[in-house]
Amino acid sequence: MKYVLLTLISAMLLSISWPTYGVPFFIFFALVPLLMMEHGVSKFSDYKRKSWVVFGLSYVCFVIWNIVTTGWLYGAKNPDGSHSLLAVVFPVLVNSLLYSLVFQCYHWYKNAQGTYWGLAFFIAIWMSFEKFHLNWEFTWPWLNLGNVFSDYPKLIQWYDTLGATGGSFWILLINVLIFYTLRIWQAGRKRKDLIRNSSLVAALIIVPMIISIIKFNHFNEKPIGTVNVLMLQPDLDPYAEKYSKDSLVIESDLLDLAEKNSKGKIDYYIAPETALPGRGSISERSFEKSLILNNLKSFLTNHPGSVFATGISSHKFYTSKENLPKEAYQLNPGLWVESFNSAVQVIPNRNVEVYHKGKLVPGVEIFPYMSYLKPLLGDAMLNLGGTVASLGTDKERVAFGNPFNKGKMAPIICYESIYGEFTGDYVKKGANFLGIMTNDSWWGVSEGHKQLLSYARLRAIETRREIARAANSGISAHIDAKGEIIEDTFYGDKTALFAKVNLYDKMTFYTKAGDLLSRFSIFALGFLLFYFLIKRFQARTKKS
Repeated sequence: MKYVLLTLISAMLLSISWPTYGVPFFIFFALVPLLMMEHGVSKFSDYKRKSWVVFGLSYVCFVIWNIVTTGWLYGAKNPDGSHSLLAVVFPVLVNSLLYSLVFQCYHWYKNAQGTYWGLAFFIAIWMSFEKFHLNWEFTWPWLNLGNVFSDYPKLIQWYDTLGATGGSFWILLINVLIFYTLRIWQAGRKRKDLIRNSSLVAALIIVPMIISIIKFNHFNEKPIGTVNVLMLQPDLDPYAEKYSKDSLVIESDLLDLAEKNSKGKIDYYIAPETALPGRGSISERSFEKSLILNNLKSFLTNHPGSVFATGISSHKFYTSKENLPKEAYQLNPGLWVESFNSAVQVIPNRNVEVYHKGKLVPGVEIFPYMSYLKPLLGDAMLNLGGTVASLGTDKERVAFGNPFNKGKMAPIICYESIYGEFTGDYVKKGANFLGIMTNDSWWGVSEGHKQLLSYARLRAIETRREIARAANSGISAHIDAKGEIIEDTFYGDKTALFAKVNLYDKMTFYTKAGDLLSRFSIFALGFLLFYFLIKRFQARTKKS
């Protein structure tokens, strides 16, 4: 019963730490009860199958954490309008399983190599897993530990050096040190050791926060200019309206919204993810002939010096199997199509610029590992309100330059804003502000859209770029380079948000180096595994 209680305490502490409803400071010791459970089961219990007990209890902990923090996924709906149980069950159960496997590997290594080496292994494998979770096709880094302080930007200004993955390392290190301190106290009851280790823990928590507050209060980077941005926020129900309403009516409503809120000079109009065309998509081979895109150009002729950036659904047709992308699927004999979730920048008398979303939502926009799984599953795929076929992607980021001013926008599409190193690639391409185009209305009034907005604040700190965020139904926001929300909208409103966005051109250390601590952790994990194998080999050689 004691071990179950420790497991539930960890689950509770992890859950109540999370944005946008929790208190993040609990995260510094949230994993300690779980580590104590593992140690107790391994060293002091009389269970016959201790590894199974550790795995089962850790799985319970991570399932509870996933349900509490991401249970809002239940807001996704099936085509018939009912709530999609699979939309929450699959990610909760699978993500919890992955975390449990990570913890189980720690349990095995600690039993083989001892507590000290085991705790080093725990940090290394958790960090390596988070990095892996950022890059594979089942990617779901929503619960990466470094995200937990996204509502407290004043305390994490040092993310411009080490990023949110550095935050994960910070949290793991403190949890391990607190557990180590408790173990030393239980073993020896030496007050001197307790005071020394507790002081070290306190310093590791407080010093980075003090440094962060100083950086926050003394941020004085000079912008190279400003641009006037109008973020458009339509309110289209993605299930009952967005993909059934006439495309020209949707566009007309969007342009009316832009016109009514165009007070003074506007440099950028930014509309949400897949704001156009509504039903269907736009052929990329006919961009210059598209009635919808030419309507945007006509609108801009009345607003000289302005550009229009918006999310669209687009596609390319192919009539030959030669050089056919793997994401293309056959429509008719001799005809294939590749679909995209895209961002475009429209300027009168210029060709339309396009970027294809590079980080796709598993089960909604991408059939993970399609070449391996499609022969087994056919065309079956989780349908959570999006496409049931894999979309095409761009392999590199782009930045949309503005011919009328110094603005160079990163066209970040929705889910991409969770990824720190990935977002930094836009800045490396020259982006001096971040434009996020998103549709957060899939889950209704829930923590989902709030958390996605909150995570965007991390990207502002990491890159030191201001953000103009346009969201269907909301929340649209202007975020400064310190991660502070300057102004935002209400969820569910049909409105527009004006912002004077500062442009910055210096690159942070994090932008240049990326997830440095993650790569170091992967190296450390390899070393620890190699060390284990060498020790095992030496033991067998000595025995023989």
